[in-house]
Amino acid sequence: MKNKKNALRGLALKGASAAILFGASGLAAADQFGVQIAAGLADNHIRKLDLGLVWDPNLTWWQIGDWHFSLIGEAHVAWWHTSEGNVHENIGEIGVTPIIRFIDGAGAIRPYIEAGAGIRLLSSPTIASDLRLSTAFQFAPMVGVGLQFGNRQQYQAGYRFQHISNGGIKEPNPGINFQQLYLQYNF
Repeated sequence: MKNKKNALRGLALKGASAAILFGASGLAAADQFGVQIAAGLADNHIRKLDLGLVWDPNLTWWQIGDWHFSLIGEAHVAWWHTSEGNVHENIGEIGVTPIIRFIDGAGAIRPYIEAGAGIRLLSSPTIASDLRLSTAFQFAPMVGVGLQFGNRQQYQAGYRFQHISNGGIKEPNPGINFQQLYLQYNF
């Protein structure tokens, strides 16, 4: 009797493990991951080079014709450089941003508009003697437009306006506005 119970437990455990692995592989297959590179300009002659990892969990809702909303997650590592940086010429940035995108779900070229609000951590809040952000922790709201294309919709190109500021946590809070162009490849 004891061997029969152990055999049933073992079979149940194997079945549950197989179901979990099968379900997880189905979820992973639905997810899409990408790599993004962006270049941007801001006041004070600040240039930004940004590398992003993108996760699209295929969460869509509110279908309007061929258009729908989707949720995207991005993680970023960036480098800022300014020739006016008499304190720091180079600043590092890391952060994450959830993005809501309204995209055309059909056709060879799929336009979209997007908006998101993320958080950033800077290697230094002081860029120049006359440009200080007060805190290394920053908020990063953005809006943008773009196109998705390719035989598997694996390419994206777009424009973003991004504002970086500490949201009034500490003064002074001048904020910085970046104009960015980006390219993305989805695996």
